[in-house]
Amino acid sequence: MREHIQITRKPVTYTPVETHFIQHSGIEKISTEIPYIVVDNFPKLGLITALRFLEWVAENPEGVISLPTGKTPEFFIKWTQHLLQYWDNAAGHKIRDQFGLKLKTKPRLSGLQFIQIDEFYPISSKQHNSFYDYVSNFYLKGFGLDPARALLINSDEIPLAGSRHFSEVFPDGRIDLSLRYREARSLMDEIQQQSIFMIDDWCSDYEQMIRDKGGIGFYLGGIGPDGHIAFNVRGSDEFSTTRLTATNFETQAVAAGDLGGIEISANRLVITIGLETITYNPDAVALIIAAGEAKANIVKQSLESQVSNLYPASVLCKLRNGRFYLTQGAASKLGDMVSRHFDSGEWTHEKSEHAVVNVCKTLDKFGHKLTLEDLQGDPICKRIPGLDEGVVTRVTDSIIEKIYRGLRQEENQVFLHTGPHHDDIMLGILPFITKHISTPTNQFRFAVLTSGFTAVTNHYVINLLEDTKHFMGIGQIQMINYPDFFDVGYRLKNDKDVYHYLNNVASGNLEECRRGLCHRLVRALVHIYNVKNVDHLRDTLNEVIVVLKNSFDGEKNPPKIQKLKGMIREFEEELVWAHFGVQVKNVEHLRLGFYKGDIFTEQPKLDRDVEPVLQMLKQLKPNVLSLTFDPEGSGPDTHYKVLQAIAEALRMWQKEEDISSLRIWGYRNVWYRFHPAEANIIFPVSLNAMAEMNDAFTNCYVSQVDASFPSYELNGKFSELAQKIWVEQLKDVQLLLGKNYFYLHEDPRIRAAHGLLYVKEMSVAEFLLHARQLKESMEGMVL
Repeated sequence: MREHIQITRKPVTYTPVETHFIQHSGIEKISTEIPYIVVDNFPKLGLITALRFLEWVAENPEGVISLPTGKTPEFFIKWTQHLLQYWDNAAGHKIRDQFGLKLKTKPRLSGLQFIQIDEFYPISSKQHNSFYDYVSNFYLKGFGLDPARALLINSDEIPLAGSRHFSEVFPDGRIDLSLRYREARSLMDEIQQQSIFMIDDWCSDYEQMIRDKGGIGFYLGGIGPDGHIAFNVRGSDEFSTTRLTATNFETQAVAAGDLGGIEISANRLVITIGLETITYNPDAVALIIAAGEAKANIVKQSLESQVSNLYPASVLCKLRNGRFYLTQGAASKLGDMVSRHFDSGEWTHEKSEHAVVNVCKTLDKFGHKLTLEDLQGDPICKRIPGLDEGVVTRVTDSIIEKIYRGLRQEENQVFLHTGPHHDDIMLGILPFITKHISTPTNQFRFAVLTSGFTAVTNHYVINLLEDTKHFMGIGQIQMINYPDFFDVGYRLKNDKDVYHYLNNVASGNLEECRRGLCHRLVRALVHIYNVKNVDHLRDTLNEVIVVLKNSFDGEKNPPKIQKLKGMIREFEEELVWAHFGVQVKNVEHLRLGFYKGDIFTEQPKLDRDVEPVLQMLKQLKPNVLSLTFDPEGSGPDTHYKVLQAIAEALRMWQKEEDISSLRIWGYRNVWYRFHPAEANIIFPVSLNAMAEMNDAFTNCYVSQVDASFPSYELNGKFSELAQKIWVEQLKDVQLLLGKNYFYLHEDPRIRAAHGLLYVKEMSVAEFLLHARQLKESMEGMVL
């Protein structure tokens, strides 16, 4: 067993930029193993990183840098370009003065030496989803770096046995690393084995070239759900170097969006620099950036641990210039931040709820068994003013009140339930919706704000197109023979499509369900491609199949195919709500324009993205508006950008009408969840409701059943993860209230509870406090 070595850290010296942000945060003392700085939001995370980068470049104009790929550095890239572009004008001076960048001359980036951090292998460098392509476009071109001074990972140029290309050596993209240790059993085995050893040699040479440069001087990276930095996943050795390696499920799930599905990412290896590659230069500035509460647990584990293979980012302990730059949400579970939260401002009952629920979990003890000594011994509970055993009763009573609030009957209400993507509403609050939807005096509208096409794989669409050709060939798409179908008929009878499909779900006729889906696909094709007759339809089917088959996995589709995929998802959404008698006309598909499938999703714009939301609100005049409450982007960045668009629409609406009585229901789903203290509505979820959700998900969201883009928390359908979360939430509350509160309760709805669903109800004013205004989202940056 390796003896743990205590890292002795020298006193931390902060730069002028860092000092400014520390003073702004108000966090003066930290106790973590690695220093951290907290900023207000995701765009500001990019700002501090860009300022610190330029600060370093000014002192190291020919330094060695290694910068990240993916969505994490979006605002770092934008702010760096913005600061350099507007360096000499008044706006540029103002930003530098405001945020502590004390440079007299504009930094020149052309002398920097760039090191690519990692890459999928094998993957063609020509593919737009390769990291090589990303680096070439956003850093070499975008920052004006010299390609001749860069070390890049070009899979097409890494030597293999017999000078072969990787497509010849690994034709299915799979690499068997056991060939490093076992004997070759065939000629192909021999070729692959020799090639693996040659890749290993290439990685060793890459590592040596980095060390010959003195190591990395400025490293910037994100952190994965398992704590990985670069592709050094949980369990990586702190002394690891550049290598070809496999990844774990969490990393594969995150990479699925880049590669076109978990089916691809699960079978793709990576080439990555090692943990010691990052820490080789003792003077290196190494920054990890993280945003959103979904990262809070792994941030806490990484920052509060000594160097550990379980938490790869903990190696930054070794560097005196190692830092974490965090948003408030990402830092929220650090011991320092928890103490600061409970020590700042007045003590509220919500803080008492938070403290008591947590101490039950920490001690694994039911609420009615907590003693005063238990409360006094807890670092948070002991802060409760006038602490006595009665605090547990008060917290218990308030949690029970939230449950009764969830059971309250809603009548004569107009509900508008919104979601960023298809399935977000279902996964967030389906059982809560179904409680109210059967009341005849209530009106319901559903709105999905983006088209969600990125969640549909090429493989799925190809199979659906082939099935459509089959049904046409045997005369089972009869509507195409109607004389007016290609003129107006294709726009009619959408509700019939839905009813036909669900009738066959009820009868268990999967073939007819598939035929019904193909009917809707034909309507979409006629609409998108302006199809004029049956022959044109056959040609269009074949044309789309050819385009998709010639596309690489993860490639951005042409706009028409994006729309086709989106309309498939729209049909799926209509099927879900038709379970409860909702007509197609009451399911809105807004297709907001910022959602284009680009690596960086555009910021919402007033005329394009906010105006449609505003018009919908003004037309429907809802009493209750539900939305995904993700103000910091814990999940996909689409979530918080949709939230921005809704918030801005509400601001505009309240200038025209009195909407003070509008209730906002904020929900969270599989990407992040509320603490029971944060929610003010708790709804009991029965096994029947869980089964209803799982059945509806499986039968309606057919493109998602294979979970090609899963959560890193579960290798399965999102409905299964939602159920898992509801069950976990019940366990938390059971610890406080006791299991007998549920199974002996006089109300059968509570006795039937095997999960709990949390909602945060807010007034418009309260909601808008949480959502940043669009015009301030980039602190004045011109986009």
